[in-house]
Amino acid sequence: MKIDIIGDIHGCYQEFNQLTQQLGYSWEKGYPVHPQNRRLGFVGDLTDRGPQSLEVIKIVWKLWKAGIAYYVPGNHCNKLYRYFLGNNVKIIHGLETTVAELGALPQNKREVIGNMFKELYEQSPLYQVLDDGKLIIAHAGIKEEYIGKVNKKVKTFVLYGDITGEKNDDGTPVRKDWSLSYHGESLIVYGHTPVREPKKTKNTINIDTGAVFGGKLTAFRYPENEIISIPSTLPFVPEKFREI
Repeated sequence: MKIDIIGDIHGCYQEFNQLTQQLGYSWEKGYPVHPQNRRLGFVGDLTDRGPQSLEVIKIVWKLWKAGIAYYVPGNHCNKLYRYFLGNNVKIIHGLETTVAELGALPQNKREVIGNMFKELYEQSPLYQVLDDGKLIIAHAGIKEEYIGKVNKKVKTFVLYGDITGEKNDDGTPVRKDWSLSYHGESLIVYGHTPVREPKKTKNTINIDTGAVFGGKLTAFRYPENEIISIPSTLPFVPEKFREI
């Protein structure tokens, strides 16, 4: 299996386009295809905060429908899904940008995007176990004892990380670094917590390098264990990068 796993995109479509081209993908079909049949993987949080969330949804849906991509949901994906279901969710923490994009569209086009995203979300696993268990993609990571399980506790961990119940000054949850106590054989590729450089801890790697906060958009090439990053075009917001 050869796969290029992309960190949290958060609506940074331009950076995603450039990164895939840097990885050797062609966009002749209107979405990225690799000449050597490599596949793309996504750690979740496709949308919110960035300028082109809907374009990212459309491209990832096309890749997924073509059977050449692996997607797992992030916490922002979960919230957008609940929004599309008509649930009462707060339009804050980035969702407002995606909702504004939707609001600029005619009703029929909003419904098309909503149906695409709901299909992608509903038919994708909470986390991906690939290459006979050697590789796992999980948005915020996963504890060794949770691998192979799906329940409320596992879902909360995979979407939000090892949260303590406390809040940071910006309203986001305080979370512990679960990777320090991971001793599993599976390589876990995750995102969720922006770091300035890809963060390798034991047999895990965090590839959310904060593209939407002016950092970089990063890909992890498997099985080569290579990192490819491109700089963000957005303003740098240093306080959004937290080492945990």
